[in-house]
Amino acid sequence: MKTIRWGMLGCGEVAETKSGPGLTGAANSRLVAVADRNPGRAESFARRHGVARWHDDAEAIIAAPDIDAVYVATMTESHRDFVLRCAAAGKPVLTEKPMAMDYAGALEMIAACRRAGVPLWVAYYRRALPRFLKVRDLVRDGAIGPVRMVITRHFQRIPTPEAMRGPFWGWRLDPARSGGGIFFEAVGHTLDILDFILGPIASARSFADNQAGVYPPEDAVTATFRYACGALGSGSWCFTADYDDECNEIIGATGRIRFSTFPPLGPPAGRPPLPIQLIRGESVEEFPIADPPFVHQPLLQTIVDEMNGQGHCPSTGESAARTARVIEDCLAEFNTGRAGRRQTASRPAP
Repeated sequence: MKTIRWGMLGCGEVAETKSGPGLTGAANSRLVAVADRNPGRAESFARRHGVARWHDDAEAIIAAPDIDAVYVATMTESHRDFVLRCAAAGKPVLTEKPMAMDYAGALEMIAACRRAGVPLWVAYYRRALPRFLKVRDLVRDGAIGPVRMVITRHFQRIPTPEAMRGPFWGWRLDPARSGGGIFFEAVGHTLDILDFILGPIASARSFADNQAGVYPPEDAVTATFRYACGALGSGSWCFTADYDDECNEIIGATGRIRFSTFPPLGPPAGRPPLPIQLIRGESVEEFPIADPPFVHQPLLQTIVDEMNGQGHCPSTGESAARTARVIEDCLAEFNTGRAGRRQTASRPAP
């Protein structure tokens, strides 16, 4: 198999700790060039990770003849533009999630790549992690019988004022750059992995609000779902709670499965994921499955393999767009109200 030569746009936190090392750690894969609008950050990343060259201009990556595929690791606001440019250049492209600022942008990206005849993947990397493959296999193999319902919850304390101004939360809590708040940016992982395990959500009904007023976007969401497979679902997410908790439960006719989307929230950081629990009557069976050091690497391996004609990546533009649609449906009323509030605030006083 040939070595896939990658170019990477953006050298921030995700690229540093999750995906950048995975591009070189995957078999038959090599990161040959990086670009960042901050040239110092690009140079530092390249030197520390042994990347041959760095740039401060994305076009140097997109147009390079020695780059086979481009990974977009920038903020959400720029994903659409970079994917469209990669499509125009005939370059296969992997973009970070959320794939776009809205569902319409996601559809535009899919259409552009389809017209250009290039694949589009989205970095919902949990679709390739062993612990989520285990949950999928348990459901698929009938360990809990036909699935009846899904219950998901995610409660989290408010970040400190210093953290909200910092590099991790600062842009994520700015809808102009991230597209929304913590629900928009983080809960997509849960909705996407449930799509992977159970199939698409056919319809969703939701309420969302900003209850605490400590930052502009949504901080509380409730929703109910109907999956195309017939299962029902409900979700509760509150990011101004007094404690950290996150769990998913898939309820079947003969048992249930509990698992978390994220490693345990709150201090100390770096704890391993909670074991998957298979509960049938009084029996509780646990599956403690750790994540790899660089969590993007298994998904990146599926992309490299697909480019070499050996299988397919499970996270595509089409699958990610389904998650984008559900998120947009959940936030539609809140975002409409926010737009109205902005319009009212911009009117001159009588």
